[in-house]
Amino acid sequence: MPALTDDQVLIRPVITEKNTDLMEHDQYTFEVDRTANKIQVREAVERLFNVRVKAVNTMNVKGSRRSRAIRRGRGRVYGQERAWKKAVVTLFPGQRIDVFEQV
Repeated sequence: MPALTDDQVLIRPVITEKNTDLMEHDQYTFEVDRTANKIQVREAVERLFNVRVKAVNTMNVKGSRRSRAIRRGRGRVYGQERAWKKAVVTLFPGQRIDVFEQV
């Protein structure tokens, strides 16, 4: 299995109201590759954003089930959102990631 590059490890920043509140405590949230581990996430954040990482917490987010009614015909269509992996990165005090500050 080939090693993941920094761009492949970090997929996107997660911007929610709760994550915005976490930024006050030097914590930033990213969607990461499902196969990435904490060490890879730490190294990717440190290299891409030039900051020092204190801790990384990862969790697998289960995709929620969805259903909708079919307009013509009978029954319902069932599906599921995709599952993804989330990483909460805690930085040392005084460190900032500018990508989040622009939002």
